[in-house]
Amino acid sequence: MKKKIIGIVLVGVMAASLAACGGGSKETQAPAAETEAAGSEAAAETEAAGGDAAEATGDFNWKAYEGTTLHILFNEHTYSKAVIEKIPDFEALTGMTVEYSSTPESNYFDKVNTSLSSRSGDSDVFMTGAYQVWEYAPAGYMEDLQPYIDDPTKTAADYNFDDFIPAAIDSLRWDMVPGHPVGEGSLWAIPMGWELNTVAYNKRIFEEKQVEPPKTTDELMAVATSLNEFDGSGTYGIAVRGSREWATIHPGYMSLFATWGGQDFAIEDGKLVCKLDSPEAIAMTDYWVNLIKQAGPPQWSTYTWYQASADLGAGKAAMLFDATSAAYFQNVEGGSAESGNIAWTGIPLPEGKDTMKSNVWVWSLAMNAFSQNKDAAWYFIQYFTSPEFMQWSGTEGSCADTPRQSVMDSDEYKAIAGSADNYLETFAQLAPNASIFFTPQPYFFECTTTWAETLQDLVTSDKYSSTEEAMKQLKANLDKVVQDIEVE
Repeated sequence: MKKKIIGIVLVGVMAASLAACGGGSKETQAPAAETEAAGSEAAAETEAAGGDAAEATGDFNWKAYEGTTLHILFNEHTYSKAVIEKIPDFEALTGMTVEYSSTPESNYFDKVNTSLSSRSGDSDVFMTGAYQVWEYAPAGYMEDLQPYIDDPTKTAADYNFDDFIPAAIDSLRWDMVPGHPVGEGSLWAIPMGWELNTVAYNKRIFEEKQVEPPKTTDELMAVATSLNEFDGSGTYGIAVRGSREWATIHPGYMSLFATWGGQDFAIEDGKLVCKLDSPEAIAMTDYWVNLIKQAGPPQWSTYTWYQASADLGAGKAAMLFDATSAAYFQNVEGGSAESGNIAWTGIPLPEGKDTMKSNVWVWSLAMNAFSQNKDAAWYFIQYFTSPEFMQWSGTEGSCADTPRQSVMDSDEYKAIAGSADNYLETFAQLAPNASIFFTPQPYFFECTTTWAETLQDLVTSDKYSSTEEAMKQLKANLDKVVQDIEVE
């Protein structure tokens, strides 16, 4: 694998891929342990050049694995691009060499699956989401990171683990019992960033059409419908995902589904039982199908987050119901044709509901359980999830959805992210009740892909006579998928 050192050009890459993250020209400071250990600027410079000055803080030594080569698997994303830009700093501090690959999301998890299933340890660290934990951890592919955090010889005193936002870190804890919620058990990864899901809208269009941001689902339907073809053919009310894959379910759909009171599975008599035929699940899905039909993208069935967010940025869609960051990158100066015109609001509430429940997505760094360089791999994870690095990545690195409270509380972060209209306010509104609302189980991807297929059939075909018929059939299908799972 060829070693790469890449300089990031912020606006150009974001505009091209919607997932890029550029750093400014200013270099980030290394974690505080580096400066304290060196004792002086001169000593720090000596160490960066390969000298012999001490790099220890108490029992912790950044140079402990000097000469080690680490292999990292990255998904192409804002978070990974920020890390890549600062890899030379990590190499100078630790004396390690980092080799990596960066793969588009459409192919990324295939690559990770191949690497992990080989049990060869050919990768030391990899990016992952929380849902992947439910397959990888029971298969023995992931290392529990809590023991590394608890060991002062392996984790610098200034790492400040308690600084992580609880909902972000809890998304990556799981006891490996199917059906048990996240938040308990081993810690399988450390968050690089976490994304909430809500409605973003184009202020310019709303002002021109004299409409207000929707606060209820009835208002969302009315506003989205009224804005369909607001600027002629091809323009429409609201962008949402629609491709025939699991990722269509987890952002806007699952957030509204949980807010509506829906549940995917429940434990009954020691077995997982699908609940997608409940009145709440049927009503919410019927609403979603009608929303797409009346005001969704003309090519909805092909839409991933890339297409949906691009349409908001291009002024084709008046609203987007997806990840907070998906709209954020369209709003930065030069990020899209509509940069500066985008604002955020909460999740529209169904009648009788008063709590917004945003489903969470967490990109994170995890350790391959078959790595031959586990302690060194932890140094990499630790460095690139440290308070100092995340302060830089959350400001100059343009990684807006920071998982560290200290970064969110900093004046610099507030000045940058707060310039986006109602962005921080919406984040603060959603965060207390944000979580992963799926039931952890090893067939998650098969179940959610089947779910997305049913949603597509409801929108694009006459396969089912009603949403109720479709959801009852989906329930029957998913009960068969999980029938071999026994819950302790």
